[in-house]
Amino acid sequence: MKIGLCGTMSVGKTTLVNALKELPEFKDYNFATERSKYLRDLGIPLNTDSTVKGQIVFLAERAAELMNENVITDRTVIDVMAFTKAAKSINYYEAEAFCGLAKNLLHEYDFIFYVSPIGVDMEDNGVRETDTEYRKLIDFLIGLNLRENKHRIHKLVTLSGTTEERITKMKETIFG
Repeated sequence: MKIGLCGTMSVGKTTLVNALKELPEFKDYNFATERSKYLRDLGIPLNTDSTVKGQIVFLAERAAELMNENVITDRTVIDVMAFTKAAKSINYYEAEAFCGLAKNLLHEYDFIFYVSPIGVDMEDNGVRETDTEYRKLIDFLIGLNLRENKHRIHKLVTLSGTTEERITKMKETIFG
């Protein structure tokens, strides 16, 4: 099964994936978590400074994750599409062409869980953007991408609340 979490920055996606690692129900899964610091240290521009080349690296990471049989990841193709559309150095036509390619991978996810930012304070991890307006823009673009591509997504579920509440909803959705 291929399970992806999507959502704007600082909503608890990585925290949730790390909590799922500890559960016996997911013992046979591969887990992929945030690699932003590593990529930034390689010189790949992040967030508002991202470039087409940088977004290709991020898309390649998502594609590589989808090559696993059982995977849970704290980023999806939807996230990559949103950050591409929000990047200052990527013009509209480049972003549309990039997203046109990227959306072809969406059908590979068995479940996409959108993690809502409502009620979640933004934290500074030293890597991510901390501009709350940018956070809102990314959330808006993620929502737009989800709506525009809903026919490509097998199962989309919104998560909110505490980590425990989110885990409960995920387990109910996945295992019935």
